Amino acid sequence: MSREILQLVDALAHEKNVSKEIVFSALEQALASATKKKFNQDDIDVRVEIDRHSGETRSFRCWQLVEDNDHEFPSRQIAVSDRDDRHVHMAVGDFYEEPMEAVEFGRIGAQTAKQVILQKIRDAEREQVLNDFLDRDEFLVTGTIKRLERGSAIIEINNKLEGLLPRDQMIPKENLRSGDRVRAFLLRVDYQGRGPQLILSRTAPDFVKRLFELEVPEIDEGLLEIKGVARDPGSRAKMAVKAHDPRIDPQGTCIGMRGSRVQAVTGELGGERVDIVLWSPEPATYVINALSPAEVQRILVDEDRHSMDVVVEEDQLPLVIGRGGQNVRLASELTGWLINIMSVEEAQKKQEGEIEGLRSLFIDKLGVDDELAEILVTEGFTTLEEVAYVPLAEMLEIPALNEDIVNELRSRARSALLTQAIVSEEKVETVSDDLKSLDGVDAATVRTLADHGITTRDDLADLAVDDLVEMTSMEAEEAKTLIMKAREHWFSE
Repeated sequence: MSREILQLVDALAHEKNVSKEIVFSALEQALASATKKKFNQDDIDVRVEIDRHSGETRSFRCWQLVEDNDHEFPSRQIAVSDRDDRHVHMAVGDFYEEPMEAVEFGRIGAQTAKQVILQKIRDAEREQVLNDFLDRDEFLVTGTIKRLERGSAIIEINNKLEGLLPRDQMIPKENLRSGDRVRAFLLRVDYQGRGPQLILSRTAPDFVKRLFELEVPEIDEGLLEIKGVARDPGSRAKMAVKAHDPRIDPQGTCIGMRGSRVQAVTGELGGERVDIVLWSPEPATYVINALSPAEVQRILVDEDRHSMDVVVEEDQLPLVIGRGGQNVRLASELTGWLINIMSVEEAQKKQEGEIEGLRSLFIDKLGVDDELAEILVTEGFTTLEEVAYVPLAEMLEIPALNEDIVNELRSRARSALLTQAIVSEEKVETVSDDLKSLDGVDAATVRTLADHGITTRDDLADLAVDDLVEMTSMEAEEAKTLIMKAREHWFSE
């Protein structure tokens, strides 16, 4: 039998032009499978070893040492509490092996072994083709729809590879049929199931980017750069562009002569309208460009909340918001800023409310009259910290203030801040240890939560994402993660 195995390995390796190691490995798998069938125990773990020089085979039954709570398969696992002298030197995860009777090669039949070997060879060839494809960084792929399965499309690429275009990655309302030639973006490679699977997408923002790279040679030449894309697939998209050559008009270059370039992309996207936006390093300018064609009257930036209040005339509201809020939503996604749209009247009311709030703050905390509070607001003071720590010389430049008044204001502001700090620390002391020790909750967050009456883990768990975002100014995804972390003990209990 030993000589037969070596002869078979030599013949198959030569016939299929693969390494002998691949054939040996496939034979070992076939023999291991046959051994399980001989003992009518498909759930045991068997390892077969073929000597590469003599062809002799040895079979072993294997058990893995696992924790007691993971001991689900006694036929191939040993619980820590059940180990004996044979396993004393083993660590969890190690394998224990015992020799068992080897199966005669002739019993499994040459045909069965050959099928296993051929399948392994086909898998190796397919993996090599995939690796060669991935090495070329071809994220924009073109292929033919081979078949449709439960709404998803199987696409044949270069007659060698297959990709999966899931239903949720297809452009809404597009009608794809078998035999259609389509383009798609390589979203990811799933390494599971029956081998590596190419997952494709026609809804990913990067699909638009790759299509423009195909149509606009200036991008490949480095004269033009796509800074970002936001999409509502099948309806509308916004793409920000920047020129690295001052002689190039980035928008006109992407649009093309008589709109030829953008129309080619739109045609591939099923009529999806693409707005070409001029990128700017200035966030306010970038947001204004992203909201085009609407005209913006003024814009107020809140760095702490990473948001902007965009003020427009009443007749511009439908245009800047867009159908179903589409225009402002895409602009926000493209720029990364939270955009609040308001009319001139709404902005004025908001400003009046903020001014009144500041005036009340100074009257209450500094003990000043309406006139002095109005002076502080008019001069641009917005917090007690500014009153307490703005340089003395700057405050003395205000005509209505003399040195005595300034010193008194600064003293009162510092006293008010000290009182606030003491009260805040007292609130922090009421916060439970399980909330303080929660992952993602730092000292600043504890203080903010305490100021809003959130003192236990359950208090945090009961919050809505929007409420936590408003309290802490953290990103929505971060707030969601933190709330779910606070709720974990509910489910474990």
